[in-house]
Amino acid sequence: MTSTRTPARTSGAPAGPAAVRSGGQLAAARPPLRAALCLAPALVILVAGFQRRWMSDDGHIYVRTVRQILAGHGPVFNAGERAESSTGTLWQWLLVLAGLPGADIASAAVYGGLLLTSAGFALAAWGAVRLHGGGGAQADGGAARPRDPRLLLPLGALVPIALPPVWDFATSGLETGLATCWIGGAWLLLVARPRSLATAFVLGLGPLVRPDLALVSAVFLGAQWLIARPSLRAALAGAAAAGALPVAYEIFRMGYYGHLMPLPGVTKEASQSLWGRGLHYLGDFAGPYLLWVPTLFVLAALLPAGRAGFARLAEFTGFAEPCGGSSGTPSVPLVPALAPVLAGALCWAYVIKVGGDFMHARMFLPGLLLLLLPVFLVPATRAWTAAVVGVGVWAVVCAAVLRIEYEGRIGPGGVADERGVYVRQNAAAHPVHHTFGGYRQNAAYAREVRAAGRAGASALFLSRTRLDAASPSVTGFYATLGLNGTAVPLDGAALDPIGLAYPLAAHSERLAHRRVGHDKWLPDAWIVADRGGGLPAGMDPARVAAARRALGCGPLAELRAATRAPLTPRRFLLNVSGAFERTSFRFPNDPLRAERQMCGSAGAP
Repeated sequence: MTSTRTPARTSGAPAGPAAVRSGGQLAAARPPLRAALCLAPALVILVAGFQRRWMSDDGHIYVRTVRQILAGHGPVFNAGERAESSTGTLWQWLLVLAGLPGADIASAAVYGGLLLTSAGFALAAWGAVRLHGGGGAQADGGAARPRDPRLLLPLGALVPIALPPVWDFATSGLETGLATCWIGGAWLLLVARPRSLATAFVLGLGPLVRPDLALVSAVFLGAQWLIARPSLRAALAGAAAAGALPVAYEIFRMGYYGHLMPLPGVTKEASQSLWGRGLHYLGDFAGPYLLWVPTLFVLAALLPAGRAGFARLAEFTGFAEPCGGSSGTPSVPLVPALAPVLAGALCWAYVIKVGGDFMHARMFLPGLLLLLLPVFLVPATRAWTAAVVGVGVWAVVCAAVLRIEYEGRIGPGGVADERGVYVRQNAAAHPVHHTFGGYRQNAAYAREVRAAGRAGASALFLSRTRLDAASPSVTGFYATLGLNGTAVPLDGAALDPIGLAYPLAAHSERLAHRRVGHDKWLPDAWIVADRGGGLPAGMDPARVAAARRALGCGPLAELRAATRAPLTPRRFLLNVSGAFERTSFRFPNDPLRAERQMCGSAGAP
């Protein structure tokens, strides 16, 4: 994206030989120190994350999909049913690449996530060096700013490395590490190379990292346009570079899976608003770690820069001539400094809107990093140095003392210390391959399902209840989906009542007053109607019959066809054309009500 603006030298900056002489010896001493500053946060989080390494159950959901791809069954959770259980598309395919040479996928997810988290911190610090130390592009299309020889100090970097949830989700097997790396790298490119088509391509990858990071892509691409001010032709080229892969994948998603979003977005109702629950989730994160303390220190340090900020805004909007900093050094570019703050605020607002998550703090971590990027490293002025000292004291206290009250358990409102829960349930300090040595029910279920799979039995497990199955392999219906996916053979069906990988459950109506992220629950009658061959003791046959009839009527029949019928060109086009309506479709989880709604009065007994 080549700028169409005429390059101009920033007023107040030294020029010619004077620029070379100005601070020359000091500047020569700075590169090693700045390199150390970039690497220090990355090394700290690498060590902290390694010490708390683990694999979440949701991480094992990725593992099964990757195993299916490597086995030749396609990007599905269960062979024969096209369901997109992976929220992070790019993370899924990175794990496929790791698995191609035969690497253990769970270990690759844990250690690959840790390395990506560490790389993200290094890229964020490098971006801050370019922002505050000069060398980044001007927001008016001018030449790169001259280097600033001032010392930089870590400020925003101190916040995440002091937070236990950041240590926990540096691994976990989820896409959080990739999100951290993409955010740090995208911001660095926005600061250092805003006019490159390669930058536009990277900025556009947000929705493939996580669907909600489309907000970040939109803000960063808008910032890139404001910085580069490209011609129409260059803007169209940038839009094509940014949108090519996400748009192509969205068309594939609609045609292959028949949905507009990954299935977890359907089951968790990503388009609904649950502000009260979301605010509770925010308090559950901000309260225990006293996040208002570093916030106040940063805001207090920003106040002396207020006049310079208004001057930069006036310069950018054209109401004032370009000006340098008050000391004659280059001022911070406005657009790349504000873009991550806006993106982070939008991310947090979205998390609050949808009601948060059941994993403590996890969904706030990308937004937190975005909010901190402009002050990740700061110049060693009097105000910033005071802020560094204050935040540093808070960071030591937070890392050493501040903890949530429900460590190792599920806390109020259904939010869990997810790593602590799995440490306890596995009776292991670093659970990667879950044995559930501390949770007999899960261990017994896995043992029974694996035994049936090795015997080649045709069986349906409703939790611990074994029935005859309609399919020739093993079908397991269990709420702990990652465990279920590791126990059920790849040619079987690992289903969950919540709907993370089971389209039928995902499209059921949300239940009130249930745990966040677990507020859908498909009754067993539906599973027997859909997959079973016999009735368990005590199950009402009328409800099973009603569920079976409902499955053959209207939108439910179309949902089954979209996800299970052979993928012919005609089926692909039908899936694309019906993706919006299909994604928004919901049905009552009571089979009798669903039968009446799907089939009408003619379907009633």
